[in-house]
Amino acid sequence: MQQDKQPEYGPVVFRDRSAGFAFLTRSTATSPETIEWDDGNTYPVVDVEISSESHPFYTGKARTVDSEGRIAKFERRFGEEK
Repeated sequence: MQQDKQPEYGPVVFRDRSAGFAFLTRSTATSPETIEWDDGNTYPVVDVEISSESHPFYTGKARTVDSEGRIAKFERRFGEEK
């Protein structure tokens, strides 16, 4: 394996702003922003839109979709004319 071809693999904090949740892991992702973690060290932070703390599958809070209203709207627009 060539030495200078692989990205650097190190500790990174991933932060889910919508849930106020962050976790420290190792990754090749980088960011110019940094955050001071609980252990007193400073790590790069990557903001994500969704994580296990905010995803409906993991939280059990599914959004209800008004499917009846959508069907009625479709039928009004494209239904048969009498």
